[in-house]
Amino acid sequence: MYRGGDPVSTAGLPEGAAPRLHDFARFIGTFCFRPAFRLRLHGLERVPRTGPVVLIANHSSFLEPQLIFGMLPRRSVFLVKRELFRGAVGWALRRLGQIPVRRGEPDREPLLIAARLLREGGLIGVFPEGGRGAGDVTEAQRGAAWLVRNSGAVVLPVATRGTRRPDGSGRRFRPVVDLLVGEPFTVRVGPGRAGLVEATERMRSELADLVRTLDDWREEHRA
Repeated sequence: MYRGGDPVSTAGLPEGAAPRLHDFARFIGTFCFRPAFRLRLHGLERVPRTGPVVLIANHSSFLEPQLIFGMLPRRSVFLVKRELFRGAVGWALRRLGQIPVRRGEPDREPLLIAARLLREGGLIGVFPEGGRGAGDVTEAQRGAAWLVRNSGAVVLPVATRGTRRPDGSGRRFRPVVDLLVGEPFTVRVGPGRAGLVEATERMRSELADLVRTLDDWREEHRA
């Protein structure tokens, strides 16, 4: 197991996490969305069961992290905005093994912890858009590419649609929510800032294409 300055647990979770609580939360998450949404899961068999994986996903509502966390067939650690790590919610996130990160400014420490988890063979989830929006992935930050360069992880794109309530609409009754897992792919991240920029654009493009594929499928099936 890799050992460095930042502590990492043998369970593939950051120090302070409770593996049994993490697994229990995943089990609960598998079922807790079903009463509220009509879930359609596509491509879960494409999730690598072992080895280092950087999962990249689009982000249009607060539900995507919980949904992906619950539906993945293996443990996952997500980079979560630091503002949520307060009070009882913050305690729960830390015990589940999630990593706080500052948005909109360099924050190297959580990336170092995430890279070491990846070198142990873990799965790290990143929302490269950096915040909630339309979820079309028109732009991306460079953190995911940095993680790939420092771990050699494969990239797993995941697209989600249906979690965001359309602007101007009222309360929805059991809306259809689709989660589509794309094919894992590898990215060579070259040296320096230019290498990060090029790899980030490749990853952004792959994820945006997957989102469009899901949009076309939903339109065809009138979701």
